[in-house]
Amino acid sequence: MTERRPPRAGVCETHTAILFFVGDRAYKVKKPVDLGFLDYTERAARQAACAREVALNRRFAPDVYLGLGEVSAPDTEAPEPVVVMRRMPAERRLSRLVRTGAPLDDVLRTVARRLATWHAEAPGGRDVVEQGTRDALSSRWEASFAQLRALTDGASVPDGVPEIEGLVRRYLAGRETLFDSRIAQGRVVDGHGDLLAEDIFCLDDGPRVLDCLEFDDHLRYVDGLDDAAFLAMDLERLGAPEAAAFFLTRYGEYSGDPAPPSLWHHYVAYRAFVRAKVSLIQAEQGAPGAESAARRLLATALRHLRTAAVGLTLVGGMPGSGKSTLSGALADRLEATLLSSDRLRKEMAGLPPERPATADYGEGLYTAEWTARTYAALLDRATLLLSAGESVVLDATWSTEEQRRAAHHVAELTSADLTALHCQVPEEVAAARLSSRAPGPSDAGLDVAAVMTAREAAWPEAVTVDTSGPLEQAASRALATVRPWGTGQALVFRRPYMEPD
Repeated sequence: MTERRPPRAGVCETHTAILFFVGDRAYKVKKPVDLGFLDYTERAARQAACAREVALNRRFAPDVYLGLGEVSAPDTEAPEPVVVMRRMPAERRLSRLVRTGAPLDDVLRTVARRLATWHAEAPGGRDVVEQGTRDALSSRWEASFAQLRALTDGASVPDGVPEIEGLVRRYLAGRETLFDSRIAQGRVVDGHGDLLAEDIFCLDDGPRVLDCLEFDDHLRYVDGLDDAAFLAMDLERLGAPEAAAFFLTRYGEYSGDPAPPSLWHHYVAYRAFVRAKVSLIQAEQGAPGAESAARRLLATALRHLRTAAVGLTLVGGMPGSGKSTLSGALADRLEATLLSSDRLRKEMAGLPPERPATADYGEGLYTAEWTARTYAALLDRATLLLSAGESVVLDATWSTEEQRRAAHHVAELTSADLTALHCQVPEEVAAARLSSRAPGPSDAGLDVAAVMTAREAAWPEAVTVDTSGPLEQAASRALATVRPWGTGQALVFRRPYMEPD
């Protein structure tokens, strides 16, 4: 029988610590560094950080964190504090499994379930909740911006950073309602704070999650989705975007989280930016490849922030122009909420959408008063959705300057990106559509359409979309207008199905 050889001794260095691996143990020593967001220059601070690390990480991996130790040298006045851990098999790191293409679904499903369970049971309190406000997240972003600029030492900031700053501030400016609702739902928790694939070990009896954030409690008091987004970001960084989307989707299911996609992307961007800052610190310490890693992470943050931008898209046009069909296709591609003036008008009148309410122009449900009420209600609903982080597509004629000004005001109020699309087709195409379409939310016929067309105000700020051809062609034109930077995104999230109340 062959005797199993003990693992080789080794050493590993991070920007804040040095780890020594000897036999079946790992020993972690804090570096005496001051990085601004942490200061370990005094032994007492390192001692406190080691004790805190053991206590906090035992929440996630109690059989790994064995306790505190000390190491002494002849030329030191006091022994150095050391975190003593059970050594994990390096070949079972999640990051290594990702790089080797191993199956990941089972372990990611388990980690997502355990993280959601921890978040549901994690202690709360006023200190925790205060870190979930919009202003608290804004402060963390601003601190990271300042730290990254300090790392450049007065030189020009990396590409993309100014746009990142602008997108972050715009998103947060209009989303106070969203963050208030997250607090009301109990989504802000004492989490892990530093969930990286490098620190997850996939053992036969289940994964072990190590190395939570211990140096600043306020940075660990986060929205649970923010906590989960760290691992999603890291999986994407490792070249596994599908695994990242799978993990975050499973987390959403296990936690029953109805968050809008914009918030998922915002938190992934935040974690990528924080990681980019860490990479720049490592670059200063001489770590090879750290500077290029920072650039890639900043690009990831920018991509997700662009996708997270909350948009209000007006899709207008005369009856028969194809605006409703285009609105539906565009909302699907944008993962946006679709609101229709025709449907809302019927709803306000207590009618099913398919029931005809045909009337002459300006009569019945189509008086000026009814129309004004319909557009006001339409924009009220859009305001609530935009404030909650949902992008919105509004399907209506938008035939007057007054209606368009009101929509512009809503976009300003909610810091949403406003895009106007004007659907147009040749007269004969519109006439053929109106003559052959089945009963539906719109009651406009040929006579009404002719009067409306004659009265429509010019709309120079809108982008014209020809909808006489294939729907895919028109939808691609519309999507390129709404997202001029490109339609690709790193992750596609699927929100959990929520039973209605």
